[in-house]
Amino acid sequence: MMRAYVALGSNLGDSRQQLLHALEALARLPDTRVLAHSRFYRTPPWGMHDQPDFLNAVAVLETPLPPHDLLDALLEIERHAGRERGGERWGPRTLDLDLLHVAGKTVSDERLTLPHPHIAERAFVLLPLSDVAPDLEIPGQGNVADLLRAVDTQGCEVLA
Repeated sequence: MMRAYVALGSNLGDSRQQLLHALEALARLPDTRVLAHSRFYRTPPWGMHDQPDFLNAVAVLETPLPPHDLLDALLEIERHAGRERGGERWGPRTLDLDLLHVAGKTVSDERLTLPHPHIAERAFVLLPLSDVAPDLEIPGQGNVADLLRAVDTQGCEVLA
């Protein structure tokens, strides 16, 4: 079994429901358990600014799925949520699931890079990740709490 960290995001439709359904879908993956999930955060869009704010969270999974199989499962969950790939990069989406980190694994190929190459730059990832794993060490970058102190969190808010 491996511990995996997955970022969830949505800014189209009922984003709260999208994230809740995604958490349920993650829990239904073969022999996989959702150990924890963060609070939900409203965050400004990143990359392409002319779009609605996002709702973001992070889930911690315990899974036997190898990283590429887990990635395929995440893409399938996105597809079932109405995600259409091929649109604008960093554009609006019904659901975005990013595999951030798998404990003890590094991957770098055309399909997947682990840890996620932009973890250290994104408040919308670091804020919820700090809820569930503030001491998590991201290889070559530092721990989540330290990385969070180095990013701009202006405009980000926890939802009740």
